[in-house]
Amino acid sequence: MQAETLNDLLAGYTPRSGVADELFAAPGQLRPVWQPLIDHMAGLGPDVLAQRFARGDQYLADAGVYFRQHTASGSDERNWPLSHVPVVIAAPEWRALSDGIVQRAELLERVMADLYGPGRLVSDGLLPAELVAQNSEWLRPVVGTRPPSGHFLHFLAFEIGRSPDGSWFVLGDRTQAPSGAGFALENRMATSRVFFDHFSGSNVERLAGFFRAFRDAANGLRHDGQGRVAILTPGQHTDTYFEHAYIARYLGFLLLEADDLKIDNGLLTVRTVSGPEPISVLWRRLDSRFSDPLELSEESTIGTPGMVSALRQGAVSMLNCLGSGVLETRAMMAFLPRIARTLLGEPLKLPNIATWWCGQPRELDHVRRTLDRMMIGPAQSTRLPFEIDGATVLGGSFRGSAQRPIDDWLATDAPNLVGQEAVTLSTTPAMIDGQLVPRPMVVRVFAARTPQGWTVMPGGYARIGRTEDPTALAMQNGGSVADVWIVGDRPVSRDSLTAQPDGPYVRRAPGVLPSRAADNLYWLGRYVERAESHVRLLRAFHLRREDAGDAETTLIDHLSRFISTFGLDTAQPMPTALLAQFDTALNCAGKVRDRFSTDGWHALNDLAHSAHAMAGTAQPGDDAARAMTVLLRKLAGFSGLVHENMFRFTGWRFLSMGRALERADHTLALLETFCDLKAPAGSFDVAVEVGDSVITHRRRYAVATTRSTVIDLLALDEGNPRSVIFQADLLRREETELPRPEHGPRMTDLGRRILRLQTDLATITPERLTTRRIGGLRRDFAAVSEALTDLYLV
Repeated sequence: MQAETLNDLLAGYTPRSGVADELFAAPGQLRPVWQPLIDHMAGLGPDVLAQRFARGDQYLADAGVYFRQHTASGSDERNWPLSHVPVVIAAPEWRALSDGIVQRAELLERVMADLYGPGRLVSDGLLPAELVAQNSEWLRPVVGTRPPSGHFLHFLAFEIGRSPDGSWFVLGDRTQAPSGAGFALENRMATSRVFFDHFSGSNVERLAGFFRAFRDAANGLRHDGQGRVAILTPGQHTDTYFEHAYIARYLGFLLLEADDLKIDNGLLTVRTVSGPEPISVLWRRLDSRFSDPLELSEESTIGTPGMVSALRQGAVSMLNCLGSGVLETRAMMAFLPRIARTLLGEPLKLPNIATWWCGQPRELDHVRRTLDRMMIGPAQSTRLPFEIDGATVLGGSFRGSAQRPIDDWLATDAPNLVGQEAVTLSTTPAMIDGQLVPRPMVVRVFAARTPQGWTVMPGGYARIGRTEDPTALAMQNGGSVADVWIVGDRPVSRDSLTAQPDGPYVRRAPGVLPSRAADNLYWLGRYVERAESHVRLLRAFHLRREDAGDAETTLIDHLSRFISTFGLDTAQPMPTALLAQFDTALNCAGKVRDRFSTDGWHALNDLAHSAHAMAGTAQPGDDAARAMTVLLRKLAGFSGLVHENMFRFTGWRFLSMGRALERADHTLALLETFCDLKAPAGSFDVAVEVGDSVITHRRRYAVATTRSTVIDLLALDEGNPRSVIFQADLLRREETELPRPEHGPRMTDLGRRILRLQTDLATITPERLTTRRIGGLRRDFAAVSEALTDLYLV
């Protein structure tokens, strides 16, 4: 029976002729390292396998893993495209690969040190001067800068592939700001859930040790153990922002944007709610030229002015150093074999894909002869890339003309072109439409510098082609990604990021909170509360509209005018402005993904998607009121997650204070409009209903709603979580827990304003709380918001 299911599993798997395959070493000869996994899959059967794959997809969805899909109209977050069958490589083969990766990493470090130091590679003729000087990634302002650690490169990635003869080669070096390590972790988490009953005993090498070594190495670069380690991200709209946030959480590093940073007296600092904090190690995840608008690219809006100056002064260790993108230049690979023999005294252990640069005389002659054979004449042209004797020429174009013969083009444009041999990638199993089929793949391998030298991640992630076409590997083109299992002969021990401590148990204090993160949490609280208040208003409006039928009443008009002051159009069952509030709240949460719970993110995301879906179906009246009730329940779910699950650290306090200020303002606006002496009949009931206090009012007061009962309940009742005084008490309580400015007064201006508000509300009576006084309280709460912003958020 096992043989039959195995045959069924492999029935459609036919590797292409002349292409190496990861599963089969030769026709009909399964690689031994794959045998246990394939037997396990065959034993599960197609239905169970489909359920297992869905389990992996569900984990990724629950974890919020995504990539950003770019389209002509913008970009959207898309589900992570996991290819559920891992790539399996034997440990002895991986060790040989790792030796080549370590050698290559050390070679690139020496090239980098020379390009920004003595420049002997150019002066000795090992690199063409124009290849460096005309390269936009070679940054002249960085020349002569020596990093405090003594090393330019600390974290690298390499694209590798298997050639038809089974050997491995390097397709590309990733030295600028290599991505994917965090995604490799999530691929592993998902795949281990798919094969949960096989993985633990499969001798797959674990990834945690690699990350622990890199984390400890980064922490070890801090100046005298002081300062923070941070990840510098371009922001939430970059393709790999999820990974930046995930790695920051996983390693315990700060996640910062350029606006968080400031150069102060030559030191790199981050603005926090506790004041400026030094940053001594910065893992850069944005391109070098955008890092400093003063000395690199003045068009950059995501850089920190003075960053290059801080590097010159040795104030920060940057991983990787600015200017490392020059090593990614494709033409550089053509010279690495000779440079390796010169600098390392040995050949490359892991060869490049065959690459050449048209700036070399013999290559120019080769191009000239080929173009002659192609008969490119005065009225003809060719677009690049084009093939020359099995090689591919990349970039630019050529157009022949009587005024521009081939020799002129060769002397000007051709030296900037790069050629590389056509690539034939190996294939690996992928489950497509219930069938196991071979698909082309490349593997991204990661290397990190530690005090003991370079260490290589025992795995990585593979990019899998959507079709047999090797150009369809990118996720933007429908490709997928797979985990990479390095399988040994011996059992591996469980590993985690945190090693067991030798000393006594110590409770660590929460990390610092950057002002930008605090600002986003504060406004997240305000926007969510604002949306909830407006949903309650709209529900009250549509319920009364349904009861009144087509007849307009004074109260409905009054309610409609009040709603319109918030930019909401009551003619729309789901106003566009309300949808924008949900989107804005989601945007704020997206900027603090490293500090926000996954469950909270999903709840907010579901809320926004539900509101947008209802916008196309909801009808005025009872249907719209029902839609608002659904949104209120989802808002309650989000609020419950935040209140019950979010740790009471400083960020939670800013979120809570934002909600309290917004709720106080809205309640006061409600009282100002519907408890005014000129308000139409029924206004008191609207206020109590929108204030979510109908049942409480019935129980507390033995009379119908009056101005005094409504004001007492919604403004002055300390036990009502929706009352104004309740918000003032909350603000006072949380303000006392916020960081205090060093050498500042015993009570800040913020504290004094909240205390005055709290005292006024505690001593006033409903009769004395006039409409005019209510307006004054609104201004007082607005002043509290301004004082909080001035003290902590700017």
